[in-house]
Amino acid sequence: MDQLLAVGGIYLVPALAVMSLYWGLQWRKARRARAIFSASAEAGLLEPASLHPLIDNTRCLGCATCISACPEKQVLGLVDNRAKLIEPASCIGHGACHSSCPSQAIQLVFGTESRGVDIPHIDAQFQTNIEGIYIAGELGGMGLIRNAIEQGRQAIEFIEKNGRCNRDGQLDVVIVGAGPAGISAAMAASEKGLTYHLLEQDTIGGTIAHYPRGKVVMTAPATLPLIGDFQFKETTKESLMAFWTDVVERTRLDVSTGVTVEAILATPNGFAIQSSQPRIASNVLLAIGRRGTPRKLGVPGEDQSKVVYSLVDPEQYRGQKVMVVGGGDSALEAALSLAQEPGTEVLLSYRNEAFNRAKAKNRDSIHQAAGAGKLRLELGSQILQIGENSIDLKTTNGTECIENDAVIVCAGGILPTPFLRAAGIEVETRFGTA
Repeated sequence: MDQLLAVGGIYLVPALAVMSLYWGLQWRKARRARAIFSASAEAGLLEPASLHPLIDNTRCLGCATCISACPEKQVLGLVDNRAKLIEPASCIGHGACHSSCPSQAIQLVFGTESRGVDIPHIDAQFQTNIEGIYIAGELGGMGLIRNAIEQGRQAIEFIEKNGRCNRDGQLDVVIVGAGPAGISAAMAASEKGLTYHLLEQDTIGGTIAHYPRGKVVMTAPATLPLIGDFQFKETTKESLMAFWTDVVERTRLDVSTGVTVEAILATPNGFAIQSSQPRIASNVLLAIGRRGTPRKLGVPGEDQSKVVYSLVDPEQYRGQKVMVVGGGDSALEAALSLAQEPGTEVLLSYRNEAFNRAKAKNRDSIHQAAGAGKLRLELGSQILQIGENSIDLKTTNGTECIENDAVIVCAGGILPTPFLRAAGIEVETRFGTA
C-alpha cells in the first residue's frame, strides 16, 4: 500500500503543479480582461462602431475559442469564465467569433440598446426594397475589405440573373463608389460582359484613400474577378492604394472620379442617375461608405481652400502651421502623423475635455507627444473663425488669435440617410439587433 501511495504521489504532484499553473494563467488572463474592460468603460469606449458580437452567457462555455479566432486579439476576453466584449470600440465586425463558437452563443448585431445604427434594408441578394437597387460593402454594415470585395462580386451575380439587363439605350448597372466593393463589382461586371459605369465622388480606394500616410491597414486574403487571389494580411495604406490603382489600370475599368451622385430617380425601365455625368441604367449598385458627406464646423471662413476634411499626405504640410480639429482616431492619427514632419507646427483642437471616442493607444500617444512639445493640445476648445492666415480659437483660458496655414477637420461624416430615403430605400435603426 505504501508503495502504491508513493507511486501515486509521483504522478499527483506534477499533475497538481500543471493544474496550478493552468489556473494561475487563467486568473491572470481574467484579471487583464477586467482591466481592459474597465479602461474602455472609463474612456467611454463601450459602443461598437458597426457589426459586433452579442454573447448569450447561458450558452457560453467559456472555452475561449472566439477569443483565439478574433484577428483583433484584445477585443474579446474571458470574465467570470464567460466571453465578454472587453474593448467594444475596437471591434470592426470580422465575425470570426460567431463562426467559431461551438455552442452558438454568439449573435452578430448592429447598434446597442443605447445607440442605434442606421442600416438600409437589404435582402439575401443585397437588393433593397426598391427592385433594381442593390447595396454592398460598408453602407450595408460590412466594412471589412474582404467582405466588401465578396459582396460586390456577389451582387453583380444577382444583378446578372434578375432579368433587368440587356435593355436598349441604357447601361446594365451603374456602380456608385470606387472602394473595394465597387471595384470588385465593376470587375465582375466586366468579366460577365455587362455594360456598366463606376462613379466615385473622390478618388480610387474609397475610405482607405483618406487614411494618414503609413497607416497600417488590416485585411485578409480575398479573390477579385479578373485578377484572382491576393494575399494582403497586413500592409500600409500606400501599398494597398497602389494595388487598387494598378488593378483599375490593368483591367481598364470604366470609372469616373470626382463625380458626386446627387439623386437616383426611377424611370419606366430603370433609373436616372443625376450627377455631373448623368447616366441611365437598369440597375444601381451602391458601394458607398457610411461617412457620407464630411461634417463641417459651420464657422466663418470655412469655405477657404486651406480647409480640408481628411489628411491624405502629411508631407504636403511640411513646415506649415496646421490645426487638426476632432477627437476621434482619425483626428489623433492625423495630428501624430503631421507632428513627425520636420518644421510642421501642429495644434490639435477638440471641443470636449477628454478623448472619449479614440483608442487608448492613440490617446496615450497624443498626450505623450504634447508633453514632449511635439504638438500643442487644446481640449475644451472651439474654433470661432478661420482667417486667411490665422484662426480665432476659444480655449479654457479665453479667445486667442493663432497663426495658421491649414486646417484639417476630422469631425466624422453625415450618414447618407436622406439620400437613400429620397431614392425610396427603407432605412431602419438597429438597437442591438441582427
